[in-house]
This record gives sequence, structure tokens and C-alpha cells, in this order.
Amino acid sequence: QVELVESGGGLVQAGGSLRLFCAASGQTLSGYVMGWFRQAPGKVREFVAAITYNGGSIYYADAVKGRFTISRDNAQNTVYLQMNSLKPDDTAVYYCGAGFETQLPLGMKWWGKGTLVTVSS
Repeated sequence: QVELVESGGGLVQAGGSLRLFCAASGQTLSGYVMGWFRQAPGKVREFVAAITYNGGSIYYADAVKGRFTISRDNAQNTVYLQMNSLKPDDTAVYYCGAGFETQLPLGMKWWGKGTLVTVSS
């Protein structure tokens, strides 16, 4: 069993930056992809970014390409999401997920409880 805990969310003005953290515990995540997903009020959950265990494959949603950067530190069992040039449309609850690459873009084996990001205009 894997527990994922997100942090780093908050309120930021448009054009600002935030860095999200997802700490994993419970078992090694060797071989698993880790990703970020988000769900805005009244909308379905959508894929944001994902990274394979060795970082050899990285995926981004078109809406965040060039603005968001995903990375992971396997020694720390942590995955990060650096978010720059934030827009009000980025407002959502951001979830961390871990699972198999074949489960992308929306199916993960384990999920965190989410962290709220609010971007004001």
C-alpha cells in the first residue's frame, strides 16, 4: 500500500509561481510512474503531468506545457510540480497519483487527497 500526501498549494496572483510536493510512503515506487492531476470546481479531473521512475519519459497536458515542470527525487520518494506563469484557469485541487504508465492519462493505482491551488486575477 502506498500513501501519497500533497502539499504546497495556496493562493497566488496570476503570473505567479507555486511548487507542489507529493511525498510517498509505504513501499518503494520503483517502476511506477508518478503524476499530477487536477480538478476544477464543476469539472472532471484532468491530467496535468507525469514522469516515469527514471525520468526517461515525461508527459504534459497541452494546457501546461512550457509553464509547469514535473520532477521526482526517488531517494526522497517525492515528486514535485513547479508551476510558473499561473493563470486563473489553473485554479483547482491538485492530486498526486502513482501507478503504471499504461494507466495514463487518468487511471492511477494510488491517489493523494489533494492540495488546493487558487490563482486570482
